[in-house]
Amino acid sequence: MQLTLDDDQTKELLKEVLIEMLQQRREVFYELVLEALEDVGLAQAIEEGEETEFVDESDIQAILRGEA
Repeated sequence: MQLTLDDDQTKELLKEVLIEMLQQRREVFYELVLEALEDVGLAQAIEEGEETEFVDESDIQAILRGEA
C-alpha cells in the first residue's frame, strides 16, 4: 500500500505541523526564527562592509582599548 498526497493535502499537513509546533514548541520555533534573522542581519552587514573603505587594524584596536 502506498500513500500519496496532492499539493493541497501537503499544504494542509504542513500548516497543521507548524501550528502544533507553535503551540507546543514555542521555544524551538523562536530559536529558529531568531537564528534566521541573525543570519539575514549578518549577510546585510557583510554586503554593507564590502561597499565601504577598509579601516586600519591599529585604528580598530585603539577603539577597542578605549583610546579613540
